Amino acid sequence: MKTKEYSNGEVTIVWEPEKCIHSAICARGLSSVFKPKERPWITIDAATTDVLVNQIKQCPSGALSYYMNGDGNKEAEHLETKVEVLENGPLLVYGTLNVTYKDGTKETKNKTTAFCRCGGSNNKPYCDGTHIKESFMG
Repeated sequence: MKTKEYSNGEVTIVWEPEKCIHSAICARGLSSVFKPKERPWITIDAATTDVLVNQIKQCPSGALSYYMNGDGNKEAEHLETKVEVLENGPLLVYGTLNVTYKDGTKETKNKTTAFCRCGGSNNKPYCDGTHIKESFMG
C-alpha cells in the first residue's frame, strides 16, 4: 500500500491515500495544514504538534496516522473502543480492533475504522466514500 510521510522533526504524519474516504474532516478542522487542492497537500509546519495530533485522531478512515519521532517504534497507541454512527455516512469504530474476514484472514486495525453502512462500498466491510455519490440517507 502506498504511503506518504510528512515530518516536522517532532512528529511524522503518515497518509495512506487508498484508505481515504474523503470526509474532509481534516481540511475542515485544520485548513491551514490540510489543503487537498494543493501539492504537497499537507503543510505540516502550519500548526503545532499537539494540534496536528488532535486533528489526525479525528480521521474517520484511518488514512491519516502519526508517530512521534525518536520514540524508537512506530507502534500505534491503543485506544478505548468507542462506536459512532455518522449521519448519512459510515459506522466509525475508534480503538484497536481485530477483524476476521470471511476467508479467515485477520487484520488488526488501530485508531479509527470506518465501516460501510450504505452497502455500496467496493472495499467492504470498510467505507470507501460511496455513500456520498449514492446520496445515502441513514
